[in-house]
Amino acid sequence: MWWPATLVQVSLFRALHERDQQRMSRAKFFLIALICSFTWYAVPGYLFSTLTSISWVCWAFSNSVTAQQLGSGMRGLGLGALTLDWTAVASFLSSPLMYPFFAIVNVFVGYTMMIYVVIPIAYWGLNVYGANRFPIFSSNLFTAQGQRYNITAIVNDKFELDIPKYEEQGRIHLSVFFALTYGFGFATIAATVTHVAFFYGREIYERYCASHGGKADIHTKLMRRYKDIPSWWFYLLLVASLVVSLALCIFLNDQVQMPWWGLLFACALAFAFTLPISIITATTNQTPGLNVITEYIMGIILPGRPIANVCFKTYGYISMVQAVSFLQDFKLGHYMKIPPRSMFLVQFIGTILAGTINIAVAWWLLSSVPNICQDDLLPPNSPWTCPSDRVFYDASVIWGLVGPRRIFGTLGNYREMNWFFLGGAMGPIMVWLLHKAFPKQSWIPLINLPVLLGATAMMPPATPLNYNAWVLVGTIFNFFIFRYRKQWWQRYNYVLSAALDAGTAFMGVLLYFSVSMENKSITWWGTNGEQCELAACPTAKGIQVKGCPFN
Repeated sequence: MWWPATLVQVSLFRALHERDQQRMSRAKFFLIALICSFTWYAVPGYLFSTLTSISWVCWAFSNSVTAQQLGSGMRGLGLGALTLDWTAVASFLSSPLMYPFFAIVNVFVGYTMMIYVVIPIAYWGLNVYGANRFPIFSSNLFTAQGQRYNITAIVNDKFELDIPKYEEQGRIHLSVFFALTYGFGFATIAATVTHVAFFYGREIYERYCASHGGKADIHTKLMRRYKDIPSWWFYLLLVASLVVSLALCIFLNDQVQMPWWGLLFACALAFAFTLPISIITATTNQTPGLNVITEYIMGIILPGRPIANVCFKTYGYISMVQAVSFLQDFKLGHYMKIPPRSMFLVQFIGTILAGTINIAVAWWLLSSVPNICQDDLLPPNSPWTCPSDRVFYDASVIWGLVGPRRIFGTLGNYREMNWFFLGGAMGPIMVWLLHKAFPKQSWIPLINLPVLLGATAMMPPATPLNYNAWVLVGTIFNFFIFRYRKQWWQRYNYVLSAALDAGTAFMGVLLYFSVSMENKSITWWGTNGEQCELAACPTAKGIQVKGCPFN
């Protein structure tokens, strides 16, 4: 098995195989950190929720739209915004303690370039696409007058686009942030292909040629003691999954909307991109997504069918993500000397259980929480705003219902975003040429454009507050502690990360069942959110939005 393991897996392998002769064992450290994390999360999670986003600029300039656009960590650019909530650090980007420092630097450069250079210039400097008619940071869809777009008015009974009603309401407009996010998404997927081809192409070819006749390493020799997984197990699972999926596409086509060949096309895309994306994941712990390219392709082929678009994205994008995840698990099991058949069964059973439980919980929440995921109908500070699901819904409208031709094509406002494909493809080639010209400069190959350009791929639903905290914490643990307390970092870093995640998760569940389900809440200044309501306001003259000053 030549597949590269992530740096996290290698460090975890070393940590679990060391003899614990120190005064404090990892188990004891984990328990102490878990109790501290569990106890503390009651404060930002319930008693003092304002600590989740400390946007002091908004407090200092309570009547200024521009200042709140700059300072809001949730609705603006997050300048100076801080958090004392671990969930705000790790909820969208996962724990920063698990990333190598060069990857954090790439993310920081890409994020800073996007949020503090490109967005301000586009919004205040050039007013690109009439940016000041809309909020500076939003994933919502708008009319030309700056109002929320009425999606239900342009959908017919078959959940397809009603073109006359769409033309009556007008084109969909995006905030400049949302539009540029898609542009950088185009660049990321193109950069992934060229980066892997130029930096790893020869290695891939050599490893492929040596895969059957190369010398086995010590791990492979030790794993030969166990029975290998029969190939027919994988083939049977693949055939069964395809048969069920094809049956859904054929016999429930009115509901699924996607033709049978769309399923095969999505699987082919997932297969083609698994190798290059896995290499990026193995070296940086960042996984570029196929969501944008799958949405774009199906939106061009079958415009006006949102369900078909999200199904194609799920089979193309999520299948690839799961493949990368399973490869990581198998590689870790390879290092830990776990029997391959046990790994296979655990993954299979875990997938069935997780899928069943997720569906059951989602069904329960949809039926028990009124107006769930509808932020304009929910009470203030409601936990059921579903930021990720709202972005998923808006994407289904952009790419599936309306279609890329009416957004990023000849009938849309954002045609220029397609040039990001070319820029993303050319970027890694220039870095590679620079590396060849100056081979002694070891920092040049650390410029990873798929990570740098895709730094803000999680925005939205992630916000600048999440990125500020993630970069700050990651820098502290991956630079200063590694430099001055390297032994501590090697022993306790990942144990601390797991303890922080576990503690907040346990307290979150406890808070939900003990107070949220009983509608017992605390209302005071410290539970009123970040208090940056004006950050969601436009700045253009003549645009009137409820709750915003009229210019």
